[in-house]
Amino acid sequence: MPSRLDFDLRVDHDRFLSTKDRHLHAILTVAARAGAADAGGRAAGAGHAEVIVIDCSESMAYPRTKITAARRATAAAVGTLTDGIHFAVVEGTHEARTIYPRQGGLAVSSPTTRAEARQAVGQLVAAGGTAIGTWLELARELLATHPTAIRHALLLTDGRNEHETPQRLAEVLAGCAGQFVCDARGVGDAWEPRELMRVAEALHGTADAVRRPAELEADFRETMRAAMAKQVARVHLRIDLVPPARVLYCRQAHPTVMDLPIIPLDARTAECATGSWGEESREYHLCLEVDGTDRPKGEDLRVGRVDLRVDDVPAARPVNIQAHWTDDLMLSSRIDPRVAHYTGQEELGQLIADGCDEYDRGDREAALGLFGRAVELATAAGDAFHLEQLGLLVDGIGTGTIRLRDNLTRLDVINVAVQSSVTMHDGGPESVPSPPARADSGPRLCRCGHRSPPVARFCERCGERLPTGDEAGPVPA
Repeated sequence: MPSRLDFDLRVDHDRFLSTKDRHLHAILTVAARAGAADAGGRAAGAGHAEVIVIDCSESMAYPRTKITAARRATAAAVGTLTDGIHFAVVEGTHEARTIYPRQGGLAVSSPTTRAEARQAVGQLVAAGGTAIGTWLELARELLATHPTAIRHALLLTDGRNEHETPQRLAEVLAGCAGQFVCDARGVGDAWEPRELMRVAEALHGTADAVRRPAELEADFRETMRAAMAKQVARVHLRIDLVPPARVLYCRQAHPTVMDLPIIPLDARTAECATGSWGEESREYHLCLEVDGTDRPKGEDLRVGRVDLRVDDVPAARPVNIQAHWTDDLMLSSRIDPRVAHYTGQEELGQLIADGCDEYDRGDREAALGLFGRAVELATAAGDAFHLEQLGLLVDGIGTGTIRLRDNLTRLDVINVAVQSSVTMHDGGPESVPSPPARADSGPRLCRCGHRSPPVARFCERCGERLPTGDEAGPVPA
């Protein structure tokens, strides 16, 4: 069957490399729009399967508004399901139980089944523990009965995964990967953001915080509508390499940062699953290890090719990844603007996440140092979104001296932590005339005493690799 979406694939990358370079970075842009195959449409909801997983552990009863809001939000989510969607609702404690349909499996959405499901949801009570892996395992079993559907789970929790080991959760996530997409939500201030982000990353979904129980209903409605807008279930990036090149990593860089598992197909070919798709655009950061030893200089050489495949069928014109080894340091020292933008966004998000971790562990000084570096990077990049997020954690942005907010709560910290993987779009290559400057932008000082431009990777005089990150010290006046 032809894809209901038309896909475009584009690459921007650091093509000019010094013979000392061993890493080639590329940004892959994948855009999907409504295709000609969808012109006739099809029955609303056909081809979708949905499982809603609600934390009903004892902590959801304190305050009682949480379980009450969870019931209302779940009922609202069920109400958004269009006719024909297969669905179930799961109660999650230290066990997992399907509360609708009671006979097991998935029900078919209709006015009657939606009313029955809302009635069952109204009986949810808070009692028991938390075992997220067990909940996801049941969701996988339910969704497995519809292998060709666009499969999705919505998971809500308010606490830490205390009734199973991290290893158990990791095993379940590995078994669920590629089977369905899961959007994870945390409510209250007792849950662990890294756990939700781990679930979302493994299952190609989103992780988010709901600050107040009253906001759950709107969030559930929006999340369900986004899930039903997906039109293609399985999309892969296939990477064919020219030896000795190999894939070091591939990660989604926008709209959120998430590492994609590399699936080897043979010695020269690997794939990365990207989850389900609607009409949208995403960016991916591909890093290849390359070797210019004994390779011709001054010409473009293909080191890899990337294809986009839907159900193992090519869905877009493939793009080539090329390396051009050169002795011209003016060429090899420049970083592609889009590579620089997303590398900077990834670094910024990691600083914020690490700072939140340090704060949660009680090391306020380390947290402040990481937040300070994040403020510098966000300010230099003109990143209003992350500056706003950081403003929830620190005072003094723009003054040169920041301090942790006096009224900072764990709710603020975990809300910012779960948003740390969000990245800002660069607007496309035409709107980014140069790489975003670092907060310490200024000449890069080499040991030989020569000052190179801020974005240079190698000294323009002697060719030595310039220090990066914490290695780089200030340039003397």
